[in-house]
Amino acid sequence: MAEENLKVLSALDVAKTQWYHFTAIVIAGMGFFTDAYDLFCISLVTKMLGRIYYHVDGSPKPGSLPPNVSAAVNGVALCGTLAGQLFFGWLGDKLGRKKVYGVTLMLMCICSIASGLSFGRDAKSVMATLCFFRFWLGFGIGGDYPLSATIMSEYANKKTRGAFIAAVFAMQGFGILAGGIFAMIVSAAFEVSFKAPAYEIDPIASTVPEADYLWRIILMAGALPALLTFYWRLKMPETARYTALVAKNAKQAAADMSKILQVDIEAEQQKVEQIVQKQKGYGLFSRAFLHRHGLHLLGTTSTWFLLDIAYYSQNLFQKDIFSAIGWIPAAKTMNAIQEVFTIARAQTLIALCSTVPGYWFTVALIDVLGRFAIQLIGFFFMTVFMFALAFPYHHWTKPDNRIGFVVVYSLTFFFANFGPNATTFVVPAEIFPARLRSTCHGISAAAGKLGAIIGAFGFLYLAQNQDKKKADAGYPAGIGVKNSLIVLGVINLLGLLFTFLVPEAKGKSLEDLSGENEDNRDGH
Repeated sequence: MAEENLKVLSALDVAKTQWYHFTAIVIAGMGFFTDAYDLFCISLVTKMLGRIYYHVDGSPKPGSLPPNVSAAVNGVALCGTLAGQLFFGWLGDKLGRKKVYGVTLMLMCICSIASGLSFGRDAKSVMATLCFFRFWLGFGIGGDYPLSATIMSEYANKKTRGAFIAAVFAMQGFGILAGGIFAMIVSAAFEVSFKAPAYEIDPIASTVPEADYLWRIILMAGALPALLTFYWRLKMPETARYTALVAKNAKQAAADMSKILQVDIEAEQQKVEQIVQKQKGYGLFSRAFLHRHGLHLLGTTSTWFLLDIAYYSQNLFQKDIFSAIGWIPAAKTMNAIQEVFTIARAQTLIALCSTVPGYWFTVALIDVLGRFAIQLIGFFFMTVFMFALAFPYHHWTKPDNRIGFVVVYSLTFFFANFGPNATTFVVPAEIFPARLRSTCHGISAAAGKLGAIIGAFGFLYLAQNQDKKKADAGYPAGIGVKNSLIVLGVINLLGLLFTFLVPEAKGKSLEDLSGENEDNRDGH
């Protein structure tokens, strides 16, 4: 089967792991670094924005963002990401991966910097500006999902392709750590320079005027890592699979890859033309696509959608958990800058303990166990741990059992990252034909972001207390945390079932997986 393949593609499939593989991981991973940095930092920033712009005189607690403003600030980036995944995914198949790749990075850099600037001084104009630029920041980040995954899968060799694509995604872990560490350093420096009393001692003086610069600096710094890799992105050649199989230029593909692999590769223009003719280029909405890949696309979209509902709902419990264990003291006992430092420290610790190790477990084992096994194991344990939190929920709320709650909670997210969070990103970049690969990955990722929006906002309302009087200010009564956790457990169980629609891609060439080689053989 493999000898049917073009020599340039076979050379990539069997290439030993080389330096260019690692540079590709870093260049492709920077988008995810920025993505994670931004999502991590906004949760720190919203606390501070509440104190600066929504201070209520005489209130016993520091100001906080009203529910609708909070939802907008957090949600616009997710909506932008969803739109960007669909648009740039489609564009990456139309114009080529490389052409679109610099655009998404530029968009991220400009919008990261712009989200720290605001037109006007009152709360409304600051929030409007922030939301506007965060939408376009999300749009750029969204484009990075299908493009980075596709570029990495098309550059990688057969043996370690899963680990390379997962490593690009795992750069998110470093983004989270960088966000936490940077926020801690900057807030510590501000705390030393601008002394302020706690809120309960002097509500006005507890938020120094300079605090308005702190959140801007934290947000704008997100542009730096992306800017540093911009030059390398522009220098990266187009992937051979796009050049040969979609743009039909065998000579260019062979020349590009000869340079990278440092071997002579013969250009087989005639063979490219034969392949392209025999592929009977079916489109995304054709019956042939539905017949060959319809169930695969259903599998990749549904599992990513279900996973992200569970994954993004964690934001609900995080602040409650930290306060419950006493990692974060009551807001009124701190000034604005101390609060940023304290929350950053707590989130960085959680990331170090459960989030980051999960990613790298996947990188290490994905080409040993396979994608299917890791996704099944992940969904299985997420289901078990969600139910373990839900059914004895009353038991966990007692002060003596809080540490146990945090351990079980951390394990849930360890198995999300050593499980479906990584595999749902890897698989769509492997199983579809080259001319539709970026589009299908974009569609799968957008389904995930839709799940994220439901997870982040649907559960904000669902998890509210069943008694309206005990619900958070501005929210209607919900079904309570216990029932919300049961719903999340069921969602994970569904994810486990839908995993059976997705084929195993371990150790196979991309053309064998997508059926592009079979198309050639049918024609012989």
